Amino acid sequence: MQERTKQSNLIEGATGEWEVVIGMEVHAQITSNAKLFSGASTEFGGEPNSHVSLVDAAMPGMLPVINSGCIAQAIRTGLGLKAEINLNSMFDRKNYFYPDLPQGYQISQYKSPIVGEGEVVVDLLGGERVVVGIDRLHLEQDAGKSLHDQHPQFSFVDLNRSGVALLEIVSKPDLRSSEQAKAYLTKLRTIMRYLGTCDGNMEQGSLRADINVSVRRPGDKLGTRCEIKNVNSIRFIGQAIEHEARRQIDILEEGGAIHQETRLFDAKTGTTRSMRSKEEAHDYRYFPDPDLLPLELMQGYVDALARDLPELPDQKRARFISDYGLMPYDADVLIAEKERADYYEAMVQDGAEPKPAANWLINEYLGRMNRPVSTTEGDDGTSETTEADEPDESVEDAETVFSYAPEAAPAASSTIKLGPVPPSANSAIVQMVTTGVISGKTAKDVLDFVWVHPGEDPKTHVEARGLVQVTDMGAIEKAVDEVIAANPDKAEQAKQKPALGGWFVGQVMKATGGKASPQAVNALVKQKLGIE
Repeated sequence: MQERTKQSNLIEGATGEWEVVIGMEVHAQITSNAKLFSGASTEFGGEPNSHVSLVDAAMPGMLPVINSGCIAQAIRTGLGLKAEINLNSMFDRKNYFYPDLPQGYQISQYKSPIVGEGEVVVDLLGGERVVVGIDRLHLEQDAGKSLHDQHPQFSFVDLNRSGVALLEIVSKPDLRSSEQAKAYLTKLRTIMRYLGTCDGNMEQGSLRADINVSVRRPGDKLGTRCEIKNVNSIRFIGQAIEHEARRQIDILEEGGAIHQETRLFDAKTGTTRSMRSKEEAHDYRYFPDPDLLPLELMQGYVDALARDLPELPDQKRARFISDYGLMPYDADVLIAEKERADYYEAMVQDGAEPKPAANWLINEYLGRMNRPVSTTEGDDGTSETTEADEPDESVEDAETVFSYAPEAAPAASSTIKLGPVPPSANSAIVQMVTTGVISGKTAKDVLDFVWVHPGEDPKTHVEARGLVQVTDMGAIEKAVDEVIAANPDKAEQAKQKPALGGWFVGQVMKATGGKASPQAVNALVKQKLGIE
């Protein structure tokens, strides 16, 4: 990580401060069953060259036919980015040679893209907000894939990906740090997942980015940029930017010059290396594709697509904060994945209070999925975890279990796996805690149980195993008296050191099998020991 000044994203160099300027070209594979100009399958993982039509293979006489579903997906994405939809656009041929490009050109959109300017609003930790301008979004077909590790002397070509529809989303150079760039791509991926226009699976190549990086003195004109090609990991994007910015700063501070070029990021070394000098538009000899007519859209068609858009992340975030009273951080974590937000709302609709439901889902359930738990059933039917031993003195009530604990939450960019427990079961656990039926510690034990018995009803389990919280003040007072009587020395010490009261609370909870009301136990212990 570069050393940055406290008040800004400026990078400290040997001769003063520098500003990194970042623009991104994101390539997103459109969610579609067929390719952009043919009916061949887009399914991932097929045998090499098993999803290839005659059009994809560029056989003589084969003509492209536009997939209308891909056009609709491009428009929906543009609408989700608050962008201008161009009713008239055109496809062009981008000419270059590569073994996995059988046509000898790529069908793209150069001068007349289907989507114009828009924006993405990115909220970062610490309250920083960045508005990233979208310069354009255009449609293009993907190339095939060259395989260099199949034979010691030859390279092979797999055309399964050839002709797959891509959205190229070009941002303006509005990003000023690697963290902003990572947050921008994360937000862009979230928007497209909500829209259902791209699955955002970077491991399968559904989403990848070219990163344009330059540095300058604060307030100076833009510097010469270098493009880092085809980075398919948000973490690698951050590393690539950090290294490239420092590389350029070091060159400039030594009196050198930056030459515009295309570079590759090496994930093993965390460095970038030169690939080729950067081509300009004239190098590709763009011209309108003679096999495709200009694309003309009706405003009514665009309006119909706009009316059918789902609730998008920013809208959902605002609603969660206003309607459910959530903290902005909690709302951000929940809306980061549509499935996660839907799971939360299902819990609320099933009767759980909004704030406790959010905190339980973030801190306990999602946190549980990030740390494997080995769970066995004890003699009394409760679940015993072998993840970590909890101290006997631990006491957790509803306030503790549902407290704000961002360090326990998954990263907002992580992809949720819904796990084995349905929303109704988690909702039932939350309701039992908030109504005092069970304690917070028992709630975690119940979650352990339903985790390995997903068909079981938490309420039935609590009743059958006698886990209902003891609220009989007489019984609780008797247990408190017995613990104090058995430990007279500690009782005297507690009068001098009130913190020891927690030990007595833990012993009472242990004596009652964790079923006593923690609030009642705590109050009685303080009363009996005469401590505050």
